[in-house]
Amino acid sequence: MNNLSEQNPMRVPGHLAIIMDGNGRWAEQRHLPRIVGHRKGVDVVQSIVDECLALGMNHLTLYAFSSENWGRPREEVEALMGLLGRFLQKELSSLQERKIRLNAIGEIDRLPIKIRKILDDIVQKTSTNNNLVLTLALSYGARNELVRVVRKLSARAVAGEISPGDIGETDVVAALDTSGLPDPDLLIRTSGEMRISNFLLWQLAYSELYFTDVLWPDFNVVHLHDALSEYSRRHRRFGLTAAQLKKMDDKTKEWGN
Repeated sequence: MNNLSEQNPMRVPGHLAIIMDGNGRWAEQRHLPRIVGHRKGVDVVQSIVDECLALGMNHLTLYAFSSENWGRPREEVEALMGLLGRFLQKELSSLQERKIRLNAIGEIDRLPIKIRKILDDIVQKTSTNNNLVLTLALSYGARNELVRVVRKLSARAVAGEISPGDIGETDVVAALDTSGLPDPDLLIRTSGEMRISNFLLWQLAYSELYFTDVLWPDFNVVHLHDALSEYSRRHRRFGLTAAQLKKMDDKTKEWGN
């Protein structure tokens, strides 16, 4: 693949999250079954993972199946689960070859047992890979995640392991599904929708957001680079002023010398 980053240097986020939206609409526009759009979307996943790896990203998180998606027609849900299973089985050797670690977040126990076994096996087999952490959000909903965090911390408090008054952000972060992962630097959502749809509500607090009208099956490396170019032009201040950040940057440069 021709790596566009060689022609167009840009600031690459350490952690990119993507809401892959528009598979069904892509198929419907072509008078095709919705599952055809999902199959096309899987092909796009493979090309985007390749490019993120080539760009040197450390983390890529994909919103693959939300907790709300269980409410879709049974036939579509079953087809999606079958597609997920085939994707996982097919990708193991490729993940190992490229040293990509697979991770999963969400209510994994709601997935069909066959899918869970395949997923657990791949997560275990790729656990020492260190080129890229690919996280799939499966049966994931951020409100549900936060409810589970509250339950975990409440149980610890009842057991006397922690005082309610001492609970802080670090305790919440440690109890999230994404514990051990950095927050996303950039979120991309395809298909023209401008919302985050119950995805990583805590983790996206200071992430840059990028929305594109392109449907996920049509999303390609060029569109990815468009998003990264826009990200490169933004200034992340995390609540501070530009002057404060410049002062901090100047001090960092002094220490480096």
